[in-house]
Amino acid sequence: MIRVGVLDSGINDATRRRVLHAADFPPFGQDVGQTRGGARDRLGHGSGIAAVIIRSAAAQLLDARIFFDDLRTSAAQAASGIDWLLEQQVRVINLSFGLREDRTALRNACARARARGVVLVAASPARGEPVFPAAYEDVIRATGDARCAQDQHSWLGTAQADFGAHVKAPEARIAGASIGCAHVCAAIAAWLALNPRASREELVAALIDSAAFRGPERRR
Repeated sequence: MIRVGVLDSGINDATRRRVLHAADFPPFGQDVGQTRGGARDRLGHGSGIAAVIIRSAAAQLLDARIFFDDLRTSAAQAASGIDWLLEQQVRVINLSFGLREDRTALRNACARARARGVVLVAASPARGEPVFPAAYEDVIRATGDARCAQDQHSWLGTAQADFGAHVKAPEARIAGASIGCAHVCAAIAAWLALNPRASREELVAALIDSAAFRGPERRR
């Protein structure tokens, strides 16, 4: 099994059977604290992400909740969640969010993860300004690609994103870059389960080689 960290709004009961541990990382001053029992998803976003990732039978989830009443978070919350996931010895972290500003706390947390050989997969918009953590060095940037079926991914190789994937989640009302990121993460977990000692470079090469499409989606 590959331990995959999900940094999001929590994971609901329907998917909790695949969650090993969970913890909460609320805004500073809010007394939510860390919990063993797992975070309840008030928004549905994290549950949608998790539903995609567990399509890979190899994935075992770690649930770090950083979104509570809306899809807003801080770099400090995200950094704390990443550090907790590192303590849980994850191999991959799904980061289906993007902050507009580069913050030291988040940058350093991502660097710590990379130093441990953890694969970071972050959502990046298909257009517009770069977001963080996707814009950090050695983070795999993923987005949605309407060309891709559910079990396909594309090699984009653009200034915006490295890979694209299916834009929809099963039984969830969310779509786009966040879900594309989760589909790429699922593909990574499946490949690492078969190649547990592989380097990041070998992983990326394998993803490029197995891509159903190459180059950016051409929009009319």
